[in-house]
Amino acid sequence: MGLKTIATVEIRLIETFLPYNCSTFMIPLSTQIAWLFLIAIPVACIAWTVTHEEVFREPREYCIKQSTQRKTLLGRKFFYVFTCEYCFSHYVTLFILILTNYKLLMDDWRGYLLAGFAIVWVANIYMSLFALIKVDIKREKLQCENEEEKLEKKE
Repeated sequence: MGLKTIATVEIRLIETFLPYNCSTFMIPLSTQIAWLFLIAIPVACIAWTVTHEEVFREPREYCIKQSTQRKTLLGRKFFYVFTCEYCFSHYVTLFILILTNYKLLMDDWRGYLLAGFAIVWVANIYMSLFALIKVDIKREKLQCENEEEKLEKKE
C-alpha cells in the first residue's frame, strides 16, 4: 500500500465517525427547523383526514371491522394502521420523506431517521391541538344552541 492509499483510508475512517459528512453542504439549522414544522402540517392533515373525517368514513369502518375480525395478527395490525392517526402518521411521514428528501441534523441515513421521528412528533402535536380546538368549538356551539332554546321558551 502506498502512502496516498493509507491517507485516503484514514480520511474515510475519520469521516465515518463524524456527526455528518464534512464534505457536503449542510442546510442551516434554522432552515431545517422551519422545514420540520412546515412538513409536519401536510402529514398531520393527511393523517387526521384519513383517520377522522367523514369523507373516509366507509373505508375507515371497513378497516375497523377488519382490524378486529382478521384471523392473523399481521392482518389485524395492517388494517389498524388506517384507524389510528398516530400509527398512520408514520407512514405518511415516510412518504413525505421520500418525496422531499428532507434530513434533520445529519446528511446521511441518520438524518432521515431523526427527521422521521421529529415530523411524527410535531404532526401529532398539531393533531392534538386540532382535536382540542375542535372539541372547544363544538362545546361553544352546543352552549349557543342551549341558550337559543332557552330564549325561545321564554318567548
